[in-house]
Amino acid sequence: MSQTIAGISLRQPPPLCSFLFVIVLFVATFYTLHHPDATLFSQNTHNSLTLRRLFLSSASNATVSSYLRALTRHPHLAGTKPSLDTLNYVVNHFQSLGLETRIAEYEALLSYPTHISSVTARFSNNATVEFDLNDSSSDVVRPYHAYSPSGSAQGNVVFVNHGEERDYRALELTGVSVRGCLVLARKGETLGRGVIVKIAETKGAVGVLIYDENNGGGLGGIERGTVMRGIGDPVSPGWPGVVGGEKLSLEDDRVSQRFPKIPSLPLSLHNAEILLASLGGARAPVEWRTGRVGSSQRVGPGRTVVNMTLQGEMKMKNIHNVVATIRGSEEPDRYVILGNHRDAWTYGAVDPNSGTSALLDISRRFALLLKSGWRPRRTILLCSWDAEEFGMIGSTEWVEEHVLNLGASAVAYLNVDCAVQGSGFFAGATPQLDNVLVDALKLVQDPDDVTLTVEETFKSQNNIIERLSRVDSDFSGFLHHAGVPSIDMYYGADYPVYHTAFDSYDWMIRNADPLFHRHVAMAAIWGLLGIILADEPVLPFNYISYAEQLQAHRDALSKLLEGKVSVDPLSVAIHEFSLVAKEVADEAKRLKEQAYSKKDVAAAAKRRELNDRMMLAERGFLDSEGIKGKEWFKHLVYGPAAEPESKLGFFPGIADAIATNSSDGSIKHEIWRVTRAIQRGSKALKGGFT
Repeated sequence: MSQTIAGISLRQPPPLCSFLFVIVLFVATFYTLHHPDATLFSQNTHNSLTLRRLFLSSASNATVSSYLRALTRHPHLAGTKPSLDTLNYVVNHFQSLGLETRIAEYEALLSYPTHISSVTARFSNNATVEFDLNDSSSDVVRPYHAYSPSGSAQGNVVFVNHGEERDYRALELTGVSVRGCLVLARKGETLGRGVIVKIAETKGAVGVLIYDENNGGGLGGIERGTVMRGIGDPVSPGWPGVVGGEKLSLEDDRVSQRFPKIPSLPLSLHNAEILLASLGGARAPVEWRTGRVGSSQRVGPGRTVVNMTLQGEMKMKNIHNVVATIRGSEEPDRYVILGNHRDAWTYGAVDPNSGTSALLDISRRFALLLKSGWRPRRTILLCSWDAEEFGMIGSTEWVEEHVLNLGASAVAYLNVDCAVQGSGFFAGATPQLDNVLVDALKLVQDPDDVTLTVEETFKSQNNIIERLSRVDSDFSGFLHHAGVPSIDMYYGADYPVYHTAFDSYDWMIRNADPLFHRHVAMAAIWGLLGIILADEPVLPFNYISYAEQLQAHRDALSKLLEGKVSVDPLSVAIHEFSLVAKEVADEAKRLKEQAYSKKDVAAAAKRRELNDRMMLAERGFLDSEGIKGKEWFKHLVYGPAAEPESKLGFFPGIADAIATNSSDGSIKHEIWRVTRAIQRGSKALKGGFT
């Protein structure tokens, strides 16, 4: 049977699957009523597989589609009245399933445009053009950069390629300075818009225009976004922005340093190319001649003068996280957390509500399992974050409020932002979670080839599990600040209507996932990971994998340093970590081989103690002083480097010291800091005291 929504046919579960699910549910309910002290899903391999198959069999493409359609009927920018509709939709959904549901409210400083911005160009022939800065006639917010200062800027235009430090060096070699000019930058793969503006500011530019060559998927879309530095509420840095709590003034240095000093605006490809065609000066460097930049492109400055004006306001707004709780039956004080943000710049069909609809479907399927008699061993939290688009604000405030409890009891954080952007599965994770992620992929049918599993296609495409040093979604606070093992997942490497007015339900069904097979697959992977991490008596963490990854990082660092600074302390610490990881793996294997019994108190105590050591080891990589220049970020193995030109995707403190040409002593100090962090991780994993 299929259901037609918005002109497309969506597959319902096959009748046989539905029938079998109802039968299993009936048997489970009957069993639970007559054996209240027992559970159908006791901890053995057979029943674990039954549970997972039951979870997978309850999928419904049409149901996920209906969630996404409801969530994307109107734009829902954080802090606006329409955002409350999506809040209520999520809350009502969780409550209708009988889940314990709470709202965590915070006050945060958000940024909005107040008047229509303008960009006017005067060309060498004295012709004047005022550019159209909008990509929609509907009620979406006009394209802008949140937290950009209000005001006007005027000057000649210089094209700076992607706005990286090396691009400015290339300009200097041709005798071009951007001081007193407006710079025009095209979005690249390396720098976020906030860093592009920051670098331009340091070079003396008076304003920044940023465009994307993909032209919003050929639709003329313009990318909105934030240019704030750092994450979380800017007026409560380092502590939660609870209602009625301390808020710093905008004049406080801790606040003002978060915002650019020069204005910036997003620009459409069409308008950008009008400016590019008018530029004189030297030809663009050869290495810039990619994409739509050809050999005839000049960089300016020429006689083209641009005036940009924008007016915005920063307002204190109430934001709302939603947390649904499924209490654990045996270890209710240990938490597996699934999270996705809910707010969007426009309609948010991809970003983020493809993830939201998957989360809602997981909650529906979990509710069915609960009715069948299942209770997870550990507590599961289903979290819907607010104000992520402004700088991961909702999740960051929640992490700051609960940082001690997270440190003591959070098993893992599983993040999905954009569940579906296109084809192909992609993931990033802390290394001890690699194996459990792959195990989950083996259980899920590939949405684009029914003869294969997701794991088989993932492997055939030579995809790798990336590491999570980037700061672009809600896992950041959990991993980089609280040291919680984390996974981030998505379908599709990227998508052309990112943050534009065209990120809509119609675009999704026409381009990214017409039949919602990929949504269903992502919900399956995400939900299975939650079940496995919440239910397995011995946590399926593999620290041998972590040790191997640390060794690979050490080798890459050694190659970069070329023997100028010794990495011997790091080598010794990683070797010790490897030995402990092997001991822990052997201990876990022995405990898994023992027959499971809820009444075996001694065995339960051993499992609990081992699980806690594996859970806490990641916290060892935190350092109270944080990363120099980005002190809120505490993780010394994975975290954001302060320097855009850092050449390593790990050991951020060491990477920064190398990138800034620091003294050998400074580099050696950062190596020792990471060494001590790994030693702390080893001691936490080993347990006990010396």
